Amino acid sequence: MRAVVQRVNHASVTVEGVVVGRIDRGICVLVGIGRGDEEADATALADKVVGLRIFEDDTQKMNLAVLEVGGALLAISQFTLLGDVRKGKRPSFSAALEPTRARALFEHFCAECRVRGVRVETGRFRAHMQVALENDGPVTILIDSKRAF
Repeated sequence: MRAVVQRVNHASVTVEGVVVGRIDRGICVLVGIGRGDEEADATALADKVVGLRIFEDDTQKMNLAVLEVGGALLAISQFTLLGDVRKGKRPSFSAALEPTRARALFEHFCAECRVRGVRVETGRFRAHMQVALENDGPVTILIDSKRAF
């Protein structure tokens, strides 16, 4: 699984003109699920994301996790994170997991984040979404459960 984690002042996701998820301070996580990913990947990713120390403490050092600042998480499923452009300019998405299993793993990721105490809002799986956010910092972190980077 891959994730793009952004520290945000606020973020929202809209589907067909209706806001379906909204947070104030916290993290916006774009989640891509690939072939070969399993529940263990979703659990490990949730643990990493929730524990990620990207919020500043009193000394202005990034030393606090989302729970420690009372933040929330906006999770957006995004298969395009598995896009491969090594051959040409049109992305291949053959590395992305098929939708039924991907949905189950995305929901498992969200459930694992909730178990760890974070309020989680989501987009709508397989919908055309508009994501709006104000990146704080900016702080953007890339995570891969297979440690590809």
